Amino acid sequence: MLLKVLHQMIDGKKVLLLGFGREGRALYRRITEVGGYQALGISDANPLSDAPKGVSLHIGADYQAAMTEYDIVFKSPGIVLKPEYQPEKLPCRVTSLTELFLTAYRDQCIGITGTKGKSTTSSLLYHVLHEAGVPSVLGGNIGIPTAELYEQITSETVIVMEIGVHQLEYNHVSPKTAVFLNLYEEHLDHYGTFEYYAYCKENIYRNQRPGDLLICGEPSLPAEGDCQADVLRLAKNDTNADVSLLDGNTMFYRGETCEIPADIALTGEHNRYNCAVVYALAKRLGLPDSQITDGIRSFQPLPHRLSPIGTYHGIRWVDDSISTACETCIQALNSLPDTDTVLIGGMDRGINYTQLLEYLANSPVPHIILMSDSGRRILHEAETYPESLRSRMQYAEDLPEAVALAKQITEKGRICLMSPAAASYNVYQNFEKRGEHFRQLAMQDSVAKK
Repeated sequence: MLLKVLHQMIDGKKVLLLGFGREGRALYRRITEVGGYQALGISDANPLSDAPKGVSLHIGADYQAAMTEYDIVFKSPGIVLKPEYQPEKLPCRVTSLTELFLTAYRDQCIGITGTKGKSTTSSLLYHVLHEAGVPSVLGGNIGIPTAELYEQITSETVIVMEIGVHQLEYNHVSPKTAVFLNLYEEHLDHYGTFEYYAYCKENIYRNQRPGDLLICGEPSLPAEGDCQADVLRLAKNDTNADVSLLDGNTMFYRGETCEIPADIALTGEHNRYNCAVVYALAKRLGLPDSQITDGIRSFQPLPHRLSPIGTYHGIRWVDDSISTACETCIQALNSLPDTDTVLIGGMDRGINYTQLLEYLANSPVPHIILMSDSGRRILHEAETYPESLRSRMQYAEDLPEAVALAKQITEKGRICLMSPAAASYNVYQNFEKRGEHFRQLAMQDSVAKK
């Protein structure tokens, strides 16, 4: 189905891949597989040492100008289109691998988005389905381009898609089953305003059809007439909602309840909230409680999400590099009350840190190390807060300096947590690279306690 839809989209047309990262490369393989296009180009800001032969290359700072020369443009996620190259101003069609995939398979897709929790929820749902023997695949924003799933999909396959806001921005096809977990300030360097960021996220449901399903919580519930799907309200401690987490440990779906196993590897109430969402989705697919809880019990947390590194220099190190928002740092500290030192800071994308400052002002965590650009701003904004907060703060220029300081001040036997509440792109390629560096720095010149 994917190749058929792709052929229909590109047949006889001049096709441009805007961005040639992992997703662009996966799409290139499919485009050349189906053929039929009039011309094929690749446009990227950076030089390509391994550019394929037989394509037109548009490389350099003005790479987006090439869009005017083509009929259809597949934009990679994360590329910020300049004002003069917005889709409504161009003669070409601007689309994406996500839109192509949803066009082909939307009826089989469970699309999961949210500022935070979408990777864990998507991975957990796939794990539960897989362990229960349900034919399923996992892909999307989680790092597996959907173009690489084609051979694994049959008419019986449940497709679990993590869909990030970059994949939703210009998307005009919504999955039949959509989940919108939460909404916090994020990616303001890309979207400019929180309102536009929220608008792009809402594309997860904006093009749903009658008979589709949306699981959504406040404050993201669609207004009257904005969504044609059946809407299930998601909440905490609310039996009037359709899906809820009750008392921090009970999964609730339309009157049915199930206790979360005590021995799960996932940490924190926010992850048990994700379990409640998975419970509702799995129940709708016909799974019994026993299979759902077995899957939740055997699931292992994803890397860089409250991941224990080990005990080095007498300190227990925990990597939460995935944290790029105030709320996730707060969740991490709530989940790890034995934290003695927390490392916060990274790329400054203009988000409002008032919520985090107010939380830290009332938090017992003794040592707060602020680092990099956003850490510098948080330190400046803390000047209006009581001395009881400011006295616990220290500044480090970068992660190596922050870890070195943490080794000096963290009480032995307690936790040093890196939960940056900021993106990594000013220094690292992604949060994974930042987390790997944190691990290396923590382990440096030490031997783990057996």
